[in-house]
Amino acid sequence: MKLAFIGGGVMGEAIISAVLSKGLAKAQDVVACDVLAQRRRHLESSYKVRAVESSADAVPGAEVVVLAVKPQEFASAGRQLNGRLDGGQTIMSIMAGVPIATICDTLRHKSVVRVIPNTPAQIGEGFSVWTATPEVSEAARGQVAKLLGALGLEVYVPEEKYIDMATAVSSSGPAYVFLVIEALIDAAVHIGIRRGQAVPMVLQTVLGSARYAQATGRHPAELKNQVTSPGGTTTEGLLVLEEAGVRAAFIHAIEAAYEKAKQLGG
Repeated sequence: MKLAFIGGGVMGEAIISAVLSKGLAKAQDVVACDVLAQRRRHLESSYKVRAVESSADAVPGAEVVVLAVKPQEFASAGRQLNGRLDGGQTIMSIMAGVPIATICDTLRHKSVVRVIPNTPAQIGEGFSVWTATPEVSEAARGQVAKLLGALGLEVYVPEEKYIDMATAVSSSGPAYVFLVIEALIDAAVHIGIRRGQAVPMVLQTVLGSARYAQATGRHPAELKNQVTSPGGTTTEGLLVLEEAGVRAAFIHAIEAAYEKAKQLGG
């Protein structure tokens, strides 16, 4: 697979690292573009890929061109790519809030994939939701699926509206989980556990619970009830959380994030 990356930031680097480590591409077949000389030097020294300053210099010969710039930087990067793409190349955007129509119009290119990944992709534990225009061939879709599979789990959706929904849940979701982790650690310290003990205790509890849910495939409510003994400690804790409206707060948070994602997309 021959790849060009427009943007060599955190997510761009995560994808580069994943495809190289999984053998999906060779270093000599990867070109990364970044406006910062420091990032270019880092990518070249760390991954032995070629790094360039201009977007136009990155795309020749690439089968998949990954748009990994910030949404507000796309207009500038897009102008450099306008008219420089051939019909056989696939554009894969990981930019939040930039709809496919805008990408197609800016680049004058119809073969576009839009992806919303999340930060655990940096360690191969990500979740990516993606969709594609009709002009993306079956072979190109296979390449995209393999590329995203190197980052963790990937799911194709038939309509772009699901990308904004995924933005609110799987893309923003790690922040909500980290907030819960932080709160559990602070609570443990509050009742007298040393922070050095609280951190691994909470991290393993969250990790083990998620893996247990995956392994059993059982409904979370059933698993919750399994932990909750009548008149026990968990019952008291859950009562406080429900009285505080934690469940409703998560629903409202995801609704707010979803509305913001739609606003960003115009």
